[in-house]
Amino acid sequence: MIKYNCLNNISATGLAGLGDNFTATENVDEAQVILVRSAAMHDMEFSDDLLAIARAGAGVNNIPLDKCAEKGIVVFNTPGANANAVKELVIAGLLLGSRDIVGGVKWGEENKDDENVAKAAEKSKKQFAGHEIKGKKLGVIGLGAIGVLVANAASALGMQVYGCDPFISVENAWKLDHKVNLVKERTDIFKNCDYITVHTPLLDDTRKMINAETIGMMKDGVVILNYARDLLVDEEAMADALASGKVAKYMTDFVNPNTVRMVNTIATPHLGASTEESEENCAVMAAREIKEFVENGNIINSVNYPALDAGVCRTDARISIMHKNIPNMLSQFTSAFASLNVNIENMYNKSRGDYACSVLDVCAKVDENTVKAIEAIDGVLKVRVIQ
Repeated sequence: MIKYNCLNNISATGLAGLGDNFTATENVDEAQVILVRSAAMHDMEFSDDLLAIARAGAGVNNIPLDKCAEKGIVVFNTPGANANAVKELVIAGLLLGSRDIVGGVKWGEENKDDENVAKAAEKSKKQFAGHEIKGKKLGVIGLGAIGVLVANAASALGMQVYGCDPFISVENAWKLDHKVNLVKERTDIFKNCDYITVHTPLLDDTRKMINAETIGMMKDGVVILNYARDLLVDEEAMADALASGKVAKYMTDFVNPNTVRMVNTIATPHLGASTEESEENCAVMAAREIKEFVENGNIINSVNYPALDAGVCRTDARISIMHKNIPNMLSQFTSAFASLNVNIENMYNKSRGDYACSVLDVCAKVDENTVKAIEAIDGVLKVRVIQ
C-alpha cells in the first residue's frame, strides 16, 4: 500500500483516481508520495522513502527541484490543467483594464443611499468612460498552454493579436489561431501593442522583463497584464510608470505591499486557478501522473527528471533506477544483473541535464540482494522494485 500526504486541500475527485493501492497519511514523514498546491517546501526535510511530489498546478517555485532530484525524488506538475481558468481571468483583466468597471461599481456603493441615484448616474457615468478592446493590438509574450488560449480568445473578440515565443511547441503552434501574428522579438510587442500580457516561466531571461527600459519603448497609455509570475515585472519601475501615466493600467494576480499601493492597478489575490473546475482538473492530472509513476515507473510531466514511457511490464519484474547522468551507468546495471544470472528483457533510459532514469524489465523476481547491488553503484540515487 502506497501512503500519500496532501500538504494542501486536493480535490477528492482527483484523489479518487489514485485507486485502491494508495492510502492517505497525516504524517508527511512516512509518505511515499506528496501532493501539493501552494505550500512552501524549501525548508522541508524529505525521507528516503519519498518517491514523488505532484504539484496540482503549473508553477513549482514552492518546491526545491534540485534538492529533490539529488535524492531521486521525481517532481511532477500539471501543465494546461488550469489553463482555461487563467485565460478567463486574463480576459476579465483585459475588460477591467479598458473599461472603468471597478470605478463604476464603487460609485454605486458610495451613492446607494441617494434616492435620486439613477438620475445622478446619468450625470456621473462619463467619468467612468473607457475604451473598447475590439481592433486594439494585444501582445502575448509566451505561447504555452495559457498564452495560446488567451491569444485565440482575444482574436475572437476582434483584437489584433501579436504573439512572441521562440520556444513555442509544435502542438501549441497548431492550436494557435491563424489570425495571430507571430513576431520574433519581444521588443516588437513592447513598441507596437496597446495591451501587453505576459505568460512565460520565470527564467533569467524573463525576470523583470517589464522594466524601466522596456516600458520606455511602449506606447503612452499602454495596459499591462501579469497573471503569470510576479517577478516578471519590476514593480518599482511599474509604480513610476503608473504615476506618470505612461502605463494607464496594471492588471496583476499578485497582491503584495507594492501592488496594493500602486495607482491605476487592479491586483487580485492569485485567483488565476481558483475555480472548482481548475482545482479538480489539476488534481485529476496529478493523480494520474503519480499512479503511472508508482505502478509502472513511467514519468509524465516531470520538471526535474526526463519523460519516460516504458509501458506496462510484461516480464517477471520491473526495476526503476533514478541516477546521475554520467558515463557507464547502463553498463554497470547490466553487469550487476549478469553477475546475478538475471536476464534483462527490456531496458529504457532517458536523461535530462544532470539526472537520468532507467527502467529495466527482467526475467526473474528481484530480491534484496539485487537491489543492494544496484544501490552500491556510484551515481545511483534511488532504486525501486515495481513488481
